[in-house]
Amino acid sequence: MSRYLRAEIIENSPVNESHNLLILSSSGISKNSAPGQFYMIETASSYDPLLKRPFSILKQKSGTAHFLYRIKGKGTERMRQMKNGASVSVLGPLGNGYPLPGKNLTPILIAGGIGIASLFTLAEKLGKNAYLFYGGRTKEELLLLDELKGMVKELIISTDNGSAGEKGTVVDVLKNFLALRSALCAQHLLYACGPSPMLEAVSRLATEKGIKGYISMEENMACGVGACLGCTVKTKSGYKRVCKEGPVFSIEEIVW
Repeated sequence: MSRYLRAEIIENSPVNESHNLLILSSSGISKNSAPGQFYMIETASSYDPLLKRPFSILKQKSGTAHFLYRIKGKGTERMRQMKNGASVSVLGPLGNGYPLPGKNLTPILIAGGIGIASLFTLAEKLGKNAYLFYGGRTKEELLLLDELKGMVKELIISTDNGSAGEKGTVVDVLKNFLALRSALCAQHLLYACGPSPMLEAVSRLATEKGIKGYISMEENMACGVGACLGCTVKTKSGYKRVCKEGPVFSIEEIVW
């Protein structure tokens, strides 16, 4: 059940030049958030920017919630300046999470850049049953690799420029992987989070191969509770709100 609450900043430290790890502590933070859910978090103590921003729950440990964020605008730039011990307003957990796979399905997780924040807890839960494809434009966009190594059955990393792992997009690498396992495609279940072009490419590949799966959509949100209709996406059953009916949708549901 989601709720408004005040949380204390335990840590707000750089992971690299463009990404930070935020750790919040509050007695009101849910201990039972599902992989793929998110919180709306205020990014400054002033009213500029006014609106909270959505952040996927990276992981939860003993009364704390961890969030990974990229510094890319006024809100996250001010968020980076927030100090340990400060109090912030948060709302969550929000949205729906990733449904777990059946016993006879092999999960494949596909993360693009900061999309790993949404999939991290799922990878942790699925463990050695899952393959994880993780891609970025450069090696600087690949985060938490030390924690991910050994967590899943196999971690396959890639970069567009070849600076780490295989050279090419994460979808290119996934396509090659599936081509070698064409007879087993229907036994896989895909989970993906990343930039919209990546999600569209994953969805089209899954349709081509007859593979089911789920994607977590990344859309700008204002309220986080479905009231403002600012984050709608087109689906086969009409427009749906990413913050309310999502952010996780079945692959075949989205109209690109």
